[in-house]
Amino acid sequence: MTAILFTAIPKDHVDAIRLGEPDSNGQVPERMIASADLPCRACLGLIKGGESALLISYRPFRHLQPYAETGPIFIHAEDCGSYDSAQVPPPMLNSSDYIVRGYDAGDRIVYGTGAVTPTAEIVSRAQHLLERPDIAYVHVRSARNNCFQCRIDRA
Repeated sequence: MTAILFTAIPKDHVDAIRLGEPDSNGQVPERMIASADLPCRACLGLIKGGESALLISYRPFRHLQPYAETGPIFIHAEDCGSYDSAQVPPPMLNSSDYIVRGYDAGDRIVYGTGAVTPTAEIVSRAQHLLERPDIAYVHVRSARNNCFQCRIDRA
């Protein structure tokens, strides 16, 4: 079985955003107080209600191209560390299901790989997809809004 790693957005990108760099839409991050628990894509934990958060636009791809989706995500407003249990589903994946789909080395969706997947089956689905040589990595996305949650890579 393929060993996997849950991967947060790059720390250097998060640090730059926190210092006021524009997001993927060229906008300054929106600072807010979380009214409920929100998923943090920087540490893959939860931003607790009452904590400071940044709402940013994020594009998890290296280059602009037709499949380079951009969407809203939340990160802790202050440094929150990084996810240290990379082979275990992160705490921020607390919904009942997610879209899990594969991408090729050119950051293109591999058609036929996307599926709404129960949270308890994300690991096995990702392992199965990453056994395929045409799949370079996997995204976990919201099943309701298609928002990027995290990336899964081969360990």
